[in-house]
Amino acid sequence: MVSGYAGGTAPRGSAGRIVMWLVATAVILVLLFAYRSSTSGATTAPHAQTPGVVGQPHNQDVRAVVVNGSVARTRWGPVQVQVSISGGHITDVRALTYPSGNGHNTAINTYALPELRQEVLDAQSARIDTVTGATVTSDGYRASLQAALHAADFNA
Repeated sequence: MVSGYAGGTAPRGSAGRIVMWLVATAVILVLLFAYRSSTSGATTAPHAQTPGVVGQPHNQDVRAVVVNGSVARTRWGPVQVQVSISGGHITDVRALTYPSGNGHNTAINTYALPELRQEVLDAQSARIDTVTGATVTSDGYRASLQAALHAADFNA
């Protein structure tokens, strides 16, 4: 008795159960490997840039500079900002890279990034408040901004 059954063959219907089990296992594995977690992606606008001084803005003011911050690695994804400084003032800051691996990250960053930008322009430094509900992004934004301001030798 090779099959282990008293009659020498498997009972009727067990081949169907085996096939169903194999199909169910395959479906579960496909779903498992196709799942995108919140840490699986980041939006780049454009791609992450090399940290440091990028150049001068179009107005050619010798006291003006554009600087990329370092990429801050957060648990939800990388964050990198670019800051423009002119005449000893922060004139603009924008997120180059930020977490957006799922709809939740996108929803958070849709309101958090403009708030963080405005806080920087108002404070003229990296000493900004954390945006409620966006603590991880706020921390990464602040870290990248601080690196950019340090690279620009900016003291507020």
